[in-house]
Amino acid sequence: MMNPALESILQRPDLEAIIRELNEAWANEQRKRHEFWAGLDENLKAEFILGEIIYHSPIYGRHWMASSQITRRLIPYVYDNSLGMVAYEKVMVRMTRNDYEPDICFWRKEKAQNFTQKQSAFPPPDFIVEILSESTKERDYGIKKTDYELHGVAEYWIIDPENQFVEQYLLKNQVYELNFKANHCTIQSAVITGFEMKVEDIFKE
Repeated sequence: MMNPALESILQRPDLEAIIRELNEAWANEQRKRHEFWAGLDENLKAEFILGEIIYHSPIYGRHWMASSQITRRLIPYVYDNSLGMVAYEKVMVRMTRNDYEPDICFWRKEKAQNFTQKQSAFPPPDFIVEILSESTKERDYGIKKTDYELHGVAEYWIIDPENQFVEQYLLKNQVYELNFKANHCTIQSAVITGFEMKVEDIFKE
């Protein structure tokens, strides 16, 4: 079924002009993206989203504490069981249009085995965790969630450290379905076989 927005454009008598404008906008965006990569500073957390460079401010303690609680359990579990690779904070994930630095991500072994030590951009992961802040909340629920769907990220966790709950989305028929949302109980990963943790442990100081 055709995208309704595209169907509407195809009915326009000025279709050729619209296509020309779109091509110009795309070319300009790709130029900006090239400049973004050329000037990338590994000491700064930055993302390229919808043609704009987004620089991130230093994170609050509750953010990195939640991230640490997950990674200190996830990393040894993944490597002890030879499941793949885990990355966090400063690893760039390259998608068709946008470039992201997810808070935590995981690639299965069959995808990760081709990574090299000098690689600076990585393909869409199989599992992503984003930890909410006031400045990122709209993107984490918006463009990122949509982009992760489109690029086949099978599992997506959204962590809310302020309200202390976790949402787990699983990809079904190319669309995320909310599988779990709680501020207690145990969350089990569908992608990382056997990995689970208590939600309460994520928010321990």
